[in-house]
Amino acid sequence: MMHATETFEPTSQLDLGAVRDAAAAVTAAHLFVYLAPESADEAAKLGVTERGPRYFAFRSAALGAVPWQVTAAAFYNFSPRAVQAMTGVWDYASPQQWQAARFRAVDRAMRRAGVTLSARHIAEARSLLDLVIEAADYAGKPLAAANAAVPLPSDPLLALWQQITVVREWRGDAHLVVLADNNLGPCECTVMQGATGRVPTALLRATRLWNDHEWAAAAASLTARGWLNIDGTVTETGTAAREQIEIETDQHSAALWAPIGSTGTRRLAELLTPIGKAFAADAPF
Repeated sequence: MMHATETFEPTSQLDLGAVRDAAAAVTAAHLFVYLAPESADEAAKLGVTERGPRYFAFRSAALGAVPWQVTAAAFYNFSPRAVQAMTGVWDYASPQQWQAARFRAVDRAMRRAGVTLSARHIAEARSLLDLVIEAADYAGKPLAAANAAVPLPSDPLLALWQQITVVREWRGDAHLVVLADNNLGPCECTVMQGATGRVPTALLRATRLWNDHEWAAAAASLTARGWLNIDGTVTETGTAAREQIEIETDQHSAALWAPIGSTGTRRLAELLTPIGKAFAADAPF
């Protein structure tokens, strides 16, 4: 068993390339839960068939039966009207029931996609993840802290996925701090996501629900900063600024991975990669 004292690496010395690789592997191993048809099916069994309320219920269940305004505060780039659509989801089922349904969806989706990790593979990944999660500082990390408090399922693969979720949300929470520090507001960061091609603009408009006036005001603000051209395309300055935000997120996240060092962080990325690859090859997904 690896011990943190054996591998701890000062944050200033941690390889940010390893941090970025871990973030990519973690995201790929987590993201499918929001897109897999099993999630829609499990939500429908609880009486919710709309995409928006389903997404917010699944992702915020760890927070408990909080008002939608609390969820909105933690989700940053969604407009208040998008999050308000979740009103009533706790009347259909409790957060605990939503969490259980989420685990069922993950289990079914991974089985369908052919995610098969050996017991030794899972144990090694957990030995690294558990060190990270136990040592993590959760101040200012509400979604990560909430997920760290979720009881782990008895199934080893599902338990691994939940631990993946904790570190995924930790980086997400950290990213919001960086966005705010760079004076990039909720709608502005969404516009930038579309302009840089990180997420299709049509999908962002359909899910984040910023109206035309809000979108135009955010684009005008970004144009004034030199990040967007007048036609809405990203400038070189904007591309560089957006990458700098990712670098600052990596720097902020380095503390998370310090307990296992650069070598352990790279190894964890390797161990988690098969999950993301399975879903990338999954046609229905």
